[in-house]
Amino acid sequence: MAEAEAAAAAAGGTAPFTVGVTVRGYETDTQGHLNQAVYLQYAEHARWSLLQACGVRQSDLLARGIGPVTIETTIRYRRELRAGDEVEVSCAFVWGEGRTFTVEQTVTKADGTVAAELTAVGGLLDLEKRKLLTDPRAAFRELAAETTALGLG
Repeated sequence: MAEAEAAAAAAGGTAPFTVGVTVRGYETDTQGHLNQAVYLQYAEHARWSLLQACGVRQSDLLARGIGPVTIETTIRYRRELRAGDEVEVSCAFVWGEGRTFTVEQTVTKADGTVAAELTAVGGLLDLEKRKLLTDPRAAFRELAAETTALGLG
């Protein structure tokens, strides 16, 4: 995933959206490593940060009666993180056809070392019907002031 992002940037593509995070001591386990569950929190923070940067607020989603849901997440741990480490968490939406989309994320240390790669499958849930929207892209296009970072150009 990190290699794909680097190749896209080298080919003149848009670099993925990123947000910086400093690993806090209370997020580490007894070995001094970042606790595994915190990687999910960092990923969630980056996803919401991307949506906000595009003009999509949580209150706007709720006003429309929809909300993002995660259906599946895979984490590949590459290198350890410790308290005080500065990282960038990238976020790229990948669209196919249908009700779901993929979010690819990389946690990268300040020296460029990839610490983790996350891939999530998500959708937009109709909060009344409790069913996924048939076209989540259309809903994001309607709500977003800027769609490029969402991969919707």
